[in-house]
Amino acid sequence: MLPDQLLLRIPGPSPIPPSVQRAMSQPMIGHRGAETTALLQRIKPKLKPIFGTEQDVLLVTGSGTAGLEAAVANTSKPGDEVLIVVVGAFGDRFVKIAQAYQLQAHRLDVTWGEAANPEDIKTFLKEHPEISSVFVTYCETSTGVLNPIKQIAEAVHEVSEALVIVDGVSCVAGVETEFDKWGIDILVTGTQKAFMLPGGMFFAVVSDRAWKVIEANPQPRFYLDLTKYRDGLEKDSTPFTPALSILFGLEQVLTLLEEEGLEQVYARHRLMRDMTRAAFRALDVPLLVEDEYASPTVTAIKPTDFDAEKLRKQVKQDFNLAFAGGQQHMKGEIFRIGHMGYCSPADVLQVIGAVEIGLVKIGKHITLGAGTAAAQQIYLEQGAN
Repeated sequence: MLPDQLLLRIPGPSPIPPSVQRAMSQPMIGHRGAETTALLQRIKPKLKPIFGTEQDVLLVTGSGTAGLEAAVANTSKPGDEVLIVVVGAFGDRFVKIAQAYQLQAHRLDVTWGEAANPEDIKTFLKEHPEISSVFVTYCETSTGVLNPIKQIAEAVHEVSEALVIVDGVSCVAGVETEFDKWGIDILVTGTQKAFMLPGGMFFAVVSDRAWKVIEANPQPRFYLDLTKYRDGLEKDSTPFTPALSILFGLEQVLTLLEEEGLEQVYARHRLMRDMTRAAFRALDVPLLVEDEYASPTVTAIKPTDFDAEKLRKQVKQDFNLAFAGGQQHMKGEIFRIGHMGYCSPADVLQVIGAVEIGLVKIGKHITLGAGTAAAQQIYLEQGAN
């Protein structure tokens, strides 16, 4: 093991491409100068296809959680009724934010590892017509579930005027996202996952319908007031000091995504998901999520005959390979592998080979190479040119 070679395969933060690292090391510039204006002018149009929108994508210095809070603070006021669809730890975080802003937060809890059912959401909204916003997670990082956002948005709009507000932190830029076509009202994501950047900035897209709600909302806000970012961006500026080094890196990320092609980016993520899932099935290790709702960016594994934490420690010790554990009540029960952003099928094969050795060393009886062979077969079927 090389001590300075950390193989980071957690669901965020994700590895950063060398060209992006180099871009971020550029000398600093003035954030009110012509260079920053030009940088924003180059970035703005390239972000829109990733979100599937004609709206400007807001750039805000702050973590993904700051983006979730901004979505709450800008659209709601104390006493408002909102629905939060909770399929894991980050849906639960939406609840905590709503409660902090003194909203009447209705929970629609879904068993962890399962996806939200649009019909259940529709039924809930019919029973609670005063709900003004529906908050839902696109990819639930804690379980590896990809919710059917298109169908959920359609269901909401069929029975309610509520805004559809989506946490896309752990999947946007790794999965298809169609903000305009699907009828999303606010979509938030962060830099440190499929965007292949350090944490420290979030992106937000806001629909015309949501802007009307935001502009009429008396809830006080200052730094997280999204209208300030909208108005600044129209002038190719930001209302407050931006994370310039991240913007340098973002421009290079957008170049990399453009060169690969978004459809190819999404296909690569689906391929890595399918390779990972085939490998664990071949090793007789259960997966948490059914195929239909399995995220292309993170896979959750739920072993029944070995200790998840023991395997994580073994591969970390032997290969300096980092997986993520479970969260909340699933701590110790599952482990999660990130395959997003700067990650390729070759990386997946490396991960599976290391896992096989780790399984043998902790005492699980497997045939070495079985998981790797299954992943290789998926690559030959889906990924080989």
